[in-house]
Amino acid sequence: MFNRRRMAGVTLVELIVAIVIVGIALAGLVAAYTRASIASADPVVTQQMLAIAESMMEEVMLKPFASGGGGSAPGATRAQYDDINDYANYTLQGVTDADGNAIAGLGRYQVSVTVAPLATDLPGVATGNARRINVTVSHGSDSLTLSGWRTSQ
Repeated sequence: MFNRRRMAGVTLVELIVAIVIVGIALAGLVAAYTRASIASADPVVTQQMLAIAESMMEEVMLKPFASGGGGSAPGATRAQYDDINDYANYTLQGVTDADGNAIAGLGRYQVSVTVAPLATDLPGVATGNARRINVTVSHGSDSLTLSGWRTSQ
C-alpha cells in the first residue's frame, strides 16, 4: 500500500469561497467610500459660498456710507460704485471681480446684495444713519446669507 499524503495547498472550492468573501468585503468598502465622497462635496460648495459672501461683504463694507456725488450711474461696474447704497438690489449670475471680469470656476454661483435702512433704531445711532447689508450666495438649491450692519458714524 502506498501512503496517502495530504497535498499542500488549497482546493478550488476553498479558493472560490475566499474570492467571494474578499469581493463582498471590497464591495462594502467601495459603497462606503462612494457615499463619503458624495457627502464631502456639499461642504466644499458651502465653503465656496461662504468665501464668496465674505468677499462681497468686505467689498461693500469698505465703501463709504454715503457719497457726495449722488451715486453711480445705472449699468456702471462695481469698481465705480462710490457708496454702500449703490449695492442695493445688486444681483449677478456668476461671480465677477469689481471690474466685471468673470472668475473662472464660479459661473454657477449667484450673488445678490440688498442694502436697506434698519427697521429698528440702534442705541446711540440716529434714525436713518444705519443700514443692514445682506449678501446671499446661491448654488443650485443651496444658499447662504451673511448679514452686516453699517452706520454713518
